[in-house]
Parts: sequence; structure tokens; C-alpha cells
Amino acid sequence: MGVLSWIVLGLLAGAIAKLLLPGRDPGGLIVTTLIGIAGSFVGGWLSSHFLHRPVARHFYDLQTWVAAIAGALVLLIVYRLLFGNSRR
Repeated sequence: MGVLSWIVLGLLAGAIAKLLLPGRDPGGLIVTTLIGIAGSFVGGWLSSHFLHRPVARHFYDLQTWVAAIAGALVLLIVYRLLFGNSRR
């Protein structure tokens, strides 16, 4: 998978993570999208290094999607913990 595929996967993973974790995000839609993109990279890296499950080179592989969504969820939770109450 190329970088463009990871960006598209990250956009979709961020949207799915937002659906799984509803609520107000401190940064809005753009920051949530960027978190999804970063989460797909982080999820893929964590999956390959710590779980010893390298990410497949196919866009439609289920493990790739699970890793990307899990990474986006983790980053979204961390972002909300760090910046969630700063807009009050």
C-alpha cells in the first residue's frame, strides 16, 4: 500500500472511530480526520512491532482496517484526555 492508500484508509478509519466514540471533539472535523490518518500509521506500526502481525499490502485486508481503527481510537481518546476540557 502506498502513502495515498494510507491517507484514504486513515480518513475512513477516523470517521469510523468517531462513530464508535461519539461526542464533541475539541478540534472539530479537521483534527479528527488528521487523528484518523495518524492513527492508521500508529495502528499499523503497533501491529507490526508489538503484535508481530505485519500489515498486509492490500487495502481490503481486515487486519489492516482493525489496526487503523484501533490506532485512531487510541489517538482520539488521548487527544480528548489532553485537550478535551481546554475550550471551557
